[in-house]
Amino acid sequence: MAATTLQSESKRRARKRLYTGLLFISPWLFGLLVFQLLPIMTSLYYSLTDFNLFGSPEWVGVDNFVALAHDKKMYLSLYNTIFITIFGLFPQIAFALVIALLLNRDVKGKSLYRTIYFLPTLVPAIAGSLLWMWLLNAQYGLINEVLGYLHLPAPNWLLDPKWTKPSLILMGFWGTGTTTIMYLAALQDVPKLYYEAASIDGASPWQKFWNITFPAISPMTLFLVIMGLIGSFQYFSQGYIFADGNGQAIGGPENSILFYAIYLYQTAFSFLKMGYASAMAWVLFVIVFILTIIVFKTSAKWVYYGGEK
Repeated sequence: MAATTLQSESKRRARKRLYTGLLFISPWLFGLLVFQLLPIMTSLYYSLTDFNLFGSPEWVGVDNFVALAHDKKMYLSLYNTIFITIFGLFPQIAFALVIALLLNRDVKGKSLYRTIYFLPTLVPAIAGSLLWMWLLNAQYGLINEVLGYLHLPAPNWLLDPKWTKPSLILMGFWGTGTTTIMYLAALQDVPKLYYEAASIDGASPWQKFWNITFPAISPMTLFLVIMGLIGSFQYFSQGYIFADGNGQAIGGPENSILFYAIYLYQTAFSFLKMGYASAMAWVLFVIVFILTIIVFKTSAKWVYYGGEK
């Protein structure tokens, strides 16, 4: 009898703790349900309808997805996005790693150098984009002035379709401060004992990096690649500002900077094809999801965790 009473009391206390916990996280649960899950499920419904914001949604089934499969502009925007991902994301991660390795060296004033490299990330995207539009101006931009002084070709960065995406990639190197700081934090956790042992064995700097440093920071690299992929496929602000600031239509000259997120925005809020835009959003989700799974599956070959045997 006493055991039964004790068990009943224990269950009552467990339920009380559960209800108390749910009460404390109820604001988050409300936000998750109302501001995230509900819009997600609503967009899934809209993707199967013809909806222009002003009328009632009309069910069309998978017609939006079929139309997407034949949309040449969508393929162009996807190409531009993949281009900025391959030639922007991965070189910028490598550049951030190199800067982090330099900032990790024991030199005088390293705190100042770290601050200087991080400062550009504090500049808002709009202000930074406008600054780089001035730097890349073909007539009076500072970059072309320097190239002219060195007797090198001065491209028409912002108006030549061949140079619009490289100009955005160049601007991206300026904003790698957050990635650099994250790599720097990972480098702090690499035991110096490993380097001392490698030095005794006569290892070269490259051998130390490839066999000690890179395996130790590989989990951080995986995180940065995953987050970078997600961010690159949502690339919007800089491309939109570059086109708008030069008096170009959305997408820039010859749609050379019409990225997927920009085309999605144009479809939804310029053409008012909300159903079609919702279908585009779900296609984007599937693409990013598949790429993320591929990265995770292949990470076992190059990511090392210290707790593994």
